[in-house]
Amino acid sequence: MRVIANPFRQSTHQIALPPETPFPSDDLTAAPRLLARCPSAAATPLLQGDRLAPVAEVHIKDERGRMGLGSFKALGAAYVIACDADAGLAKGRTYVTASAGNHGLSVATGAQVFGAAAVIYIAESVPESFAERLRQTGAEVRREGNIYEDSMAAAQRAAEVNDWQLLSDSSWDGYYDPPHRLMEGYLALMAEVFEQMPDAPTHIFLQAGVGGLAGACAAAARKEWGDAPVITVVEPEAAPALIASIEAGRPVLSEGPVSNMGRLDCKEPSIIALKGLARDADWFCTISEDEAAAQTDRLHAAGFATSPSGGAGLVAMMLAKGAFQLTDRSRVLCILSEGPA
Repeated sequence: MRVIANPFRQSTHQIALPPETPFPSDDLTAAPRLLARCPSAAATPLLQGDRLAPVAEVHIKDERGRMGLGSFKALGAAYVIACDADAGLAKGRTYVTASAGNHGLSVATGAQVFGAAAVIYIAESVPESFAERLRQTGAEVRREGNIYEDSMAAAQRAAEVNDWQLLSDSSWDGYYDPPHRLMEGYLALMAEVFEQMPDAPTHIFLQAGVGGLAGACAAAARKEWGDAPVITVVEPEAAPALIASIEAGRPVLSEGPVSNMGRLDCKEPSIIALKGLARDADWFCTISEDEAAAQTDRLHAAGFATSPSGGAGLVAMMLAKGAFQLTDRSRVLCILSEGPA
């Protein structure tokens, strides 16, 4: 595990980004209000995992059953499409995106529910079983390229050629509104945490691909709990999009092999998430493939079945060994973001 302190945290220096890049939303009311109208909406549990690490308390927000889709991503793209439907814009529209996993399923489900169509681009490395699940949800699936970034470029081209609505869970210069709203959808899980967890945690571990979940949750935590929690962002060693950008002081395209943390295997950060995390996170760290695999087995044995992606925040906590100012009196919050692959 590699760890760096965030040089932008509580600093007068800011990471270099386009000036119009927004911070993540911290509106904790919008998403729960709209999601309450969905028949499948229900709060997910906050579990206890105190034996996983030598700390006082481990609180685990369990997103494996979220709205029947198996991950926190149910709160993202489907929320954007629900907002469009509320404004009379979704019916008959085609939404196109790239996905390394559950984001595509959220797009497909939202489109199916609200009378829209979905086209999902996936890389060659994405398992066919996931492609078939997307098809069963009504999406058209197209394979393009060897990595997520290749499939994302193909989705962008398709949106331009066909006048489709691009719905990415990432953001870049000039593309802000859909991903900003998508990240706002993730705040629904933090609104639940604030009701379920009466005392603020001392530490929060947030796994990241492009950074949407981490950026949204960190923004909400700072609004609710202030500077007290120590927030750590966790990425695969093979896909250090955020940590490399923090070190460079600007967004960079990282390099690395395909990661077994496939849902986190994103080589370029969302700049909305990067802006928020540069402000809100205290630490950034990467975990290796072997570390993720071994500790995910421990999670399974402890009754928290997940994938190496879904448990990456917990993995970093279990590997900490005194890092991140963790002690036997610490109270930790982690997110179990998906079920086993």
